[in-house]
Amino acid sequence: MQYYEDIKPGAVREIGSHTFTEQVIVAFARQFDPQPFHTDPEAAKKSAFGGLIASGWHTAATVMRLIVDSAIEVEASLGSPGFDDLSWLKPVRPGDTIHARMTCIDKTPSRSRPGIGSARFLVEAFNQNDELVMHYTSIGIMRFRTPPAS
Repeated sequence: MQYYEDIKPGAVREIGSHTFTEQVIVAFARQFDPQPFHTDPEAAKKSAFGGLIASGWHTAATVMRLIVDSAIEVEASLGSPGFDDLSWLKPVRPGDTIHARMTCIDKTPSRSRPGIGSARFLVEAFNQNDELVMHYTSIGIMRFRTPPAS
């Protein structure tokens, strides 16, 4: 688990993997993104995708879960003000296994709040064929393990 001091610009961290099933793709989509190519396998066959695909929001939420499970120190994390440049590049289908990684782009200590800093990360998700399916830039706000002396 990492605090602000542990984050190194340029460092790459693998954050885990997840396999999507048809049942979970449909359940997520019915609740949050009820478009036919996410909810109805037969209708999806007639869509531009040629079959059922996971909602991009499902992919993003799954990657967030991987980040929370493997990369966020509960004591250090202060959340995030957002992300930039979210792109879904390839569909995620039932049976696909995605794996994700985070690369630290840069980090900056807070000028107004000693002991707190932010870091920007490139977050990427790849399918089992190592094809990039999604990416975005995330900002994390975190505590220092040892706050600087005032």
